[in-house]
Amino acid sequence: MCGRFALSMTSDALAQLFEASPANDLPPLPNYNICPTTQIHVVYRESDEATGQRRLVPMRWGFMPRWYKSPSDGPLLINARAETLAEKPAFREACRQRRCLIPADGFYEWFRPEGGEKLPWYIQPAGEGPMVFAGIWQDWEQNGERLSTCAMVTTEATGRMAEIHHRIPVILPPEHWGKWLGEEGHGAARLMQPAPDETLRFHRVGKAVNSNRASGPDLIEEIDA
Repeated sequence: MCGRFALSMTSDALAQLFEASPANDLPPLPNYNICPTTQIHVVYRESDEATGQRRLVPMRWGFMPRWYKSPSDGPLLINARAETLAEKPAFREACRQRRCLIPADGFYEWFRPEGGEKLPWYIQPAGEGPMVFAGIWQDWEQNGERLSTCAMVTTEATGRMAEIHHRIPVILPPEHWGKWLGEEGHGAARLMQPAPDETLRFHRVGKAVNSNRASGPDLIEEIDA
């Protein structure tokens, strides 16, 4: 599963890239070690089909179904499997009605060699521009507490990624952003595919990223594998 990622673009640059209206309370950037349960940058489309505009907003990374009584009431849902997204009670409504984009520079994954300790890798786009994950979101409210929450959609990894981990976030190229947001009719399910090897770069990084208190650019520096 994907549990850490990096994002260095400014909020203004992200708003311009996605042609989205930004919220005033976006979390600070850059952050090279974005962790679950923190506020992250998310792009979604407002529900009005005629005039719905894109919004860039903060959301809690950790999807909370409406029946959760508190943020710690059930499993921490940071990832949602593409294969069961339309069927699971927690996700199926969001899959149809509340899809979003989660921008990143790249993400971390840990590989455990046989008989060894887990080693972190950094995966980023092979070309220019950000990495954009497919996501789903949910507004949660209980006893006067209200949170906007989200999860990252993942699918079965293939090729080089499968050698590191068996899952990979669904990564959307710019031409698919509108389709995933519901701006271009049906067909979003067909977008939930693993990114081809040639679109990604992989390198080992140091163990400092293991700490959720670390956040600097040195975390993504390449080390010898």
